[in-house]
Order: sequence, then C-alpha cells, then structure tokens
Amino acid sequence: MGSSRRARSAEPSSPYTPHRGRIERVEAVTAREKFFRISPVAQTPPPHRPGQFFMVSLPGYGEAPFSICSPPEPSGAFELCIRAVGNLTRALHRLEAGDIIGYRGPYGRGFPVEELRGRHVLFIAGGIGLVPMRPLIKAVTARRERYGRLILLYGIKGPDELLFRDELDRWREAGVEVEVTVDRPHPRWKGKTGVVTTLLPPLELDGASTTAVVIGPPVMYKYVILGLGDKKISGQDIFVSLERRMKCGVGKCGHCQINSVYCCREGPVFRLSEIRHLREAI
Repeated sequence: MGSSRRARSAEPSSPYTPHRGRIERVEAVTAREKFFRISPVAQTPPPHRPGQFFMVSLPGYGEAPFSICSPPEPSGAFELCIRAVGNLTRALHRLEAGDIIGYRGPYGRGFPVEELRGRHVLFIAGGIGLVPMRPLIKAVTARRERYGRLILLYGIKGPDELLFRDELDRWREAGVEVEVTVDRPHPRWKGKTGVVTTLLPPLELDGASTTAVVIGPPVMYKYVILGLGDKKISGQDIFVSLERRMKCGVGKCGHCQINSVYCCREGPVFRLSEIRHLREAI
C-alpha cells in the first residue's frame, strides 16, 4: 500500500506538469542538429504513433514541442532530433548523457499507419521534415510485405544538411526508392540538384493506389500539393503535418489555432481534404 501511494505521488498531478526523462545518448547529426535518445525516469509514457510530439522542457529555458523520431518501444524510450535555433534548443544541445529533461505527452494526432496497408506510399520530406517522417518509414519498412511501392523524395538546402545518412542506405536495402536533391549545385554533391518538387514530374505513379505523406517547411506545401494533383492523388489520400507554434499541447491556450482548428489536438497530421478550406493552413 505504501509503495503504491509513493508511486502515485511521484506522478505529475496535472497535465501541465512534466515527467522526467534521462538522456541515454546524444549524437551530432549535422552542424545544427543533434540526436537524443531519452528514457523515462519513472512513469512510462503511453505508446505514441508516428507523427505525434512531446513537449520538452528544461528549467530556466522553457518548453517547446518536438516531433518524436522513433517508433514506440515497450520501455517507453523515445528519440528526438533537435535543431539549435533558440535559447531552449541551444541549451538542450549542451546536455550530455545522464542529464535530465522534462517532457509531456505524447500529444496530437499521428499518421494512420493501418490505412496505408496495401497501398503505394510516397513520402515527400523537406529539410528537417524527415525527422517526424522517420518513425513512419521505419514502421512500414518493418512490415515491408504489407505495402506496395515505397518512395521517398527528400529535399535539402545543401549536402551538409543531410539527415540520417546511414538510414537512407538501409531504407534503400529494405526496398524504398530513395531520391535526394539539394537546392543548389555544390562541389561536393554528385546527386540531383533542384527543389524537391523537381523530383515529382518524372515519377510514374498510379495515383488512385497511392497515399502521399508530406512534411517540410510551409513554403514547400503549395507546390508539392500542385504536383500531387498532377499525379491524380486525391486530397483524401494526401497527409500533411503542419507546424504551428504550440504552447500547452492540449488545445487550451490557442497558440496553434488555425481558424477553428487546434493544431496540437486535431493535428499536427491532417488529410489535405480536411484543411484545404482553411486559408492559413497551406
């Protein structure tokens, strides 16, 4: 009885109170991104779905949403890939294995992995958009026989921003058709050059049997969606992940509101057909 009482008292009493997570591993992925593997100190978080996020905090620096970049594990461990762009993210980059962070979640609506079964899946990622896409790709390659063609189109500004380089090779070995392009020519880059939308026109697809997943910077969406329309992929079969400034993670503060839609609660994953009418969304 005493132990159960202590266990209950160790759990946050409010959805706004973070759990404690211990950093198992930190690795530099690029000059601006670091990879973190984190294990819960006490309570194991609920299993997450690809596309969901955690609110991550550090005392004295604040809290921000970060996409989960790993599939769910029984231990509750999860992985993040964080770009250093502000005070909180730079402080997180200074942490080492063994340090403690706070986290809440997982939050949001993820990708309906079960709906992809039996279909061709086209992944289109721009820049750090590959981070929330990673768990979805890992989920479908783990059950490769359940899906048709798997195609990844990945666009980055330059070769120094390439994420998960080794995993791209493993995904190719697992049967994913991987195409990577950089925005501008670079002396160290021997691959394709141009924005990610330049990879779409030569691609032969059966639009009626294809589901597209699009994650990237806001400027990318409009042109990718036009290209997917040319491939006869319906808005019902196009999933996007929208980035909005989130604060609470539970649909209370309104920071992430798009018209009447709360991105943290009803998204961040949406079908294009759900949000096409929202002027601020795409």
